[in-house]
Amino acid sequence: MGNLKLTSSAFSDGGEIPREYGYKNGNKVPPLTVSGIPEGVESLALIMDDPDAMGAVGKVWVHWVVWNLTCFADGKPDFSSPAKQGMTDFGEVGYGGPAPPDKRHTYVFKLYALDTDLDLPDKSTKADVEKAMEGHIVDQATLTGTYAP
Repeated sequence: MGNLKLTSSAFSDGGEIPREYGYKNGNKVPPLTVSGIPEGVESLALIMDDPDAMGAVGKVWVHWVVWNLTCFADGKPDFSSPAKQGMTDFGEVGYGGPAPPDKRHTYVFKLYALDTDLDLPDKSTKADVEKAMEGHIVDQATLTGTYAP
């Protein structure tokens, strides 16, 4: 698509996500930076999931759903209001770090630049956000990392 980019100072794209960002090892939100936001973008949405969970639990495991994000001047996402966070497959709202049940898994952070804010209630699901984004995605970027139990 365009020039939208998502990076982390904690791990490189495709690299190992440090332990403290794992669900059972501190569950810290990794530092993220957004760059290349196109003109006309009203908000950002971020979805983190684990497609490798399909083999272990029979579905893609949702670890984080955030929408109506904005960024500070330095490119750091602002997770405070008006940003909203949705339900994870842990049954919780907010970030749920990597927690592979069996072996090393790859985690995908998907960032979407949108031409609107999403009118969704707190605790919405990944499916709700994906449906609301239809027809509003201006650009998108991914960042992947791996994590082993």
